[in-house]
Amino acid sequence: MLRFEHPCEGNSDGMSDNTTQAPRENAEKDTSQWVTGDEPMTGAQRSYLNTLAQEAGVEAPDDITKAEASDLIDELQQRTGRGE
Repeated sequence: MLRFEHPCEGNSDGMSDNTTQAPRENAEKDTSQWVTGDEPMTGAQRSYLNTLAQEAGVEAPDDITKAEASDLIDELQQRTGRGE
């Protein structure tokens, strides 16, 4: 097996310490603008919504859309203090 102690000058492994993040101004889109907002809520949304509803002492609805679930999650996070 052939091994090199030092990589050839100018070559790299493609990795970089430089990281970039997506701009925050587009991070949150109004739920009324969601393309898939009218689809049924996801399993993850249902699970988190049930947790928040239990903490808030309210009943979580079963048959709501992704957008409605997101809005309700935001509301319940504020009520329970989890949205901070």
